[in-house]
Amino acid sequence: MMNTYQIVLPQFEGPFDLLLFFIERDELDIHDIPIAKITTDFLDYIRHLESLNIDIASEFILVAASLMRIKAKMLIPRKELDDLGNEIDPRGELVQKLLEYKKYKEVLHELSHMEDVRNEKFVRGNLPFEFKELSEKALVDIELESLSLYKLFQTFQKVLKRFEEDSNKPVPKIVNYAYSVEDQQTYIRQILISNKRIPFDKLFLTLENRMHAVVTFLALLELLNLQQLIIIQGEGINNFWISSPKQPVSM
Repeated sequence: MMNTYQIVLPQFEGPFDLLLFFIERDELDIHDIPIAKITTDFLDYIRHLESLNIDIASEFILVAASLMRIKAKMLIPRKELDDLGNEIDPRGELVQKLLEYKKYKEVLHELSHMEDVRNEKFVRGNLPFEFKELSEKALVDIELESLSLYKLFQTFQKVLKRFEEDSNKPVPKIVNYAYSVEDQQTYIRQILISNKRIPFDKLFLTLENRMHAVVTFLALLELLNLQQLIIIQGEGINNFWISSPKQPVSM
């Protein structure tokens, strides 16, 4: 006799439901979300679903991309400013959507409770059910009377078309690259140990692919934001050098 295994996962109605779960679980301030932590938790959950061969909705992929975009913006040393000269928080739009979603979720929870209370009550008589049963039977009789081979063929064609569309629908997939921002920061520091300064493009000459370059660029931005590196303007157009703050900056 084969052993059977049952896997139980928390079901979330959408990506914002999952984000609210993380915020409430860790007692985070929704107005000051630690974007790095919540992005890591969100991506780990999606990878967990993928490892169990569970289809991931495109809306989860979209929110994951938005979280990574916000994280990248927060690493940029020069922040965007509004018309009054104040820094624009990249998390602002996400926070606003989460607050709106939380508000509607609370209303839906209250309506669901009212529905449960209403279902426990019984009305006198059974007329609505009888009317519904009679109307459904009448519709079936009308359809059977007008049924023809041509209509069956049309319905079959619609089924085949829908099947073909579902078969050709692209399936989103998350690739787990073996790169991390921390590893690439170590890579940059090691290069600067033996070089007083290096050209900007030299950091990317030995990288494996585009994603490797993106992670390295994020690592560089974070080191600049932490003031552990500096950028030196060289001669000519788009000529930049990377150096440690302890090194001389003369060219």
